[in-house]
Amino acid sequence: MSIASKFSKLGPGLLFAGAAIGVSHLVQSTRAGADYGFELIWVIIFANLIKYPFFEFSPRYTVATGDSLLKGYQRQGKWAIVLYLLVTLTTMFTVVAAVTLVTASITSNIFGQSIGLVEYSIILLIICAIILFVGKYHFLDSLVKWIIVLLAISTITAAIFAMGSNPLPVKEAPSVWRDAGILFLIGFIGWMPTTLDIAVMQSVWILDKKRESEFDLKTALFDFNVGYIGTAILAFFFLTLGAMVMFGSDESFSSAGTVFANQFIQLFTKSIGDWSIVIIQIAALTTMFSTTLTCIDGFPRALTELISMYDKSEATHQKNSQRYMIILLVVAFGSVLVIS
Repeated sequence: MSIASKFSKLGPGLLFAGAAIGVSHLVQSTRAGADYGFELIWVIIFANLIKYPFFEFSPRYTVATGDSLLKGYQRQGKWAIVLYLLVTLTTMFTVVAAVTLVTASITSNIFGQSIGLVEYSIILLIICAIILFVGKYHFLDSLVKWIIVLLAISTITAAIFAMGSNPLPVKEAPSVWRDAGILFLIGFIGWMPTTLDIAVMQSVWILDKKRESEFDLKTALFDFNVGYIGTAILAFFFLTLGAMVMFGSDESFSSAGTVFANQFIQLFTKSIGDWSIVIIQIAALTTMFSTTLTCIDGFPRALTELISMYDKSEATHQKNSQRYMIILLVVAFGSVLVIS
């Protein structure tokens, strides 16, 4: 099978990568490098290894049974569905708001501050809604593939330039086993590569992929491993960027993701040269836009699947599409309220 043929079969695994490579990478991994140099590389390895079986179960179960993980939860009992609903409904607005706001901040850095972050956030969510309403899953699948390719190329290129233009940091890293360091460590592990609820979104994306083309277990696991391993590798590159550009700079870094992302862009440009700003802006924007797009799709898609499971009437494709659109608009509107 040719590389082009293999690439065309990828889908849910890269959507997983798009959802995962966001705050955990641009903010958390870069922050780990900025504050601790290369000391926390072991965290990336540890977190990705211990979470691998939980995420890998999603494509394995979905392809083997033809059902989403939500169906599996339903078989465990009502409590599992209720717990999933509680977690989802209490987090989805803040999650989408957070990733959209960071994306808006980067967009503002690139296109200017003629409008505020709220306005940029609304524009970004409208763009995402149009992409998903018009293109549906098929276009999302195709678009995210190329976004991830652009993200990977720009991030790796930025890291190579950072390593070539800066000496290895010689400053001694502070201990992470103290006060704020422990709290950061907990958050870093929790977000690396992403939170476990993304596995549900992945299972629903797999079902949509199966409706469009042949997607057997071998293909599904290959797709997942490409996305998962790629996500882990890119975390190393983001940590490297933080370590080479920010560690030992004696700058005070903001705890707010929106501010930190822009500090990172500014320091990278200052370190490498003004000509390099395009590379790091592309890396940062594709990182966060892919997360915004996949999250604003994933939450409504999973909830649509959940509602259809309990619909006693025959749930047609058209009915599910209408539900999906309504839920997406609710999530977008609720996220704007959180941002405002």
